[in-house]
Amino acid sequence: MSEKASYDIPTPHGGYHSRGGESESLGLTHTPRRASALNTIVASVALLFILVSQVWSTYWRFKLPPLEHVPSNGSEGVARLPFMGFNTWNAYHCDINESIIVENARLMETLGLLGAGYNYMNIDDCYSEKKRSPEGDIVAHKTRFPSGMKALTNEIHQLGMKAGINELRDARLFQLEWGFDLLKFDNCAVPFDHIIREGIVGKYQRMADAISQVSKEPGKLPMVFSLCQWGREQPWLWGKRFSQSWRTTGDIEPTWRSIASIINQFRNSFITWASDFYGHNDMDILEVGNGALTYEEEKAHFTAWALMKSPLLIGADLASVSKEALEILKNEDVIAINQDPVVGTAISPFRWGINPDWVSNETHPAQYWSDESANGTVFMLLNTLDEPADMFFNLTESPWIRAGRKYSVRDLWSHSENGTAIRNFTAQGVPAHGVIALLLRDAGDEPEALEPPCVRPEWCMDQNGTLIESGVSNSHLDL
Repeated sequence: MSEKASYDIPTPHGGYHSRGGESESLGLTHTPRRASALNTIVASVALLFILVSQVWSTYWRFKLPPLEHVPSNGSEGVARLPFMGFNTWNAYHCDINESIIVENARLMETLGLLGAGYNYMNIDDCYSEKKRSPEGDIVAHKTRFPSGMKALTNEIHQLGMKAGINELRDARLFQLEWGFDLLKFDNCAVPFDHIIREGIVGKYQRMADAISQVSKEPGKLPMVFSLCQWGREQPWLWGKRFSQSWRTTGDIEPTWRSIASIINQFRNSFITWASDFYGHNDMDILEVGNGALTYEEEKAHFTAWALMKSPLLIGADLASVSKEALEILKNEDVIAINQDPVVGTAISPFRWGINPDWVSNETHPAQYWSDESANGTVFMLLNTLDEPADMFFNLTESPWIRAGRKYSVRDLWSHSENGTAIRNFTAQGVPAHGVIALLLRDAGDEPEALEPPCVRPEWCMDQNGTLIESGVSNSHLDL
């Protein structure tokens, strides 16, 4: 990346537009010349009645209990940030046993993944016998887990990790007897309607209530509740009532088409607003390290998941994972955005690029994204084309950038400082299905007398009231 001599582009500006000289207010109309003593008394009584009514309604609004109990959610203090860890499904499906779980848990430590923040070891499926015990409890699979679940979770905890499991019921068994810290609750094997007599919201509330009840045991926090019903009934609207994450799409596959589709998916590009502290859109388990994606595709995949504040669950066989995949999974700069303790929101598109803005496209999702962070403004540029491309944007297209300022640029993949951007930025030759991830920090005022005076010409107004026509700016930085 090299800094070019400044050239002109209109700077965005803030301003306001005022109308007329009229003012409006809500309340009583007072006409002093015609007001009689009786009118004054009536007006006073009316005003007193309004004030008493407001005080009374406010009192009861705070006194009355909420309309519904909101159980195992952020108010109970778990999973403020997206959880990170390992999940067995992508690499093993049902071919799991306690040796595989323990081996991968140990590798999480020795490969430096635990130190990078991946501290959950999740058993996704196929861990139990098909029949319950005579007492009605789920039974661990006798062949795959001969030592029992408690012995397994004890070993995971001794490594400094937490244990997760995927099932539909029995919160007390999972947490108190088996020792799990996270429950992934799939929408599989749903009982007949006349048995469950619930919609999807009621079904998940029942499990959330159970988790909340178990957490009342002395010294217990609630299990992290990972809701999984594949986005069928818009869980981004209600999932945070009960859980700390909710799947937004169907299952991921190790292909670029699947990655692009999930980023778009009629959903994830359009529901970034739903992610914040204690509740996150879950874009599914990572496919980094599973061999079917190119290096650039894996970087783009990981960047999108991390910056969109999805939980980060490794889904590769760690015994055979490549050095390149490990470098991607351990990118401290990218993980720092995912785990930002100050800003909980996700990056959102500010320009779609190939498509008109706000248009869904499974093969070509939005390309230009940004968000604020504790340390600056984050940008993601996603090349969805099958060939390299230059990607250009005006800094103030992002709502988090100030007009008339210059910005230092850090590349989150090269981990390097790359000069100062003024008004515009171009990333040259972004690889096919590749990504650029940047952190821009305010570096002071831009040089004086740049022309035109506004980067973005809409309503660019001189102080004398003259509307400034658009022009061309050359202030720039290329990567």
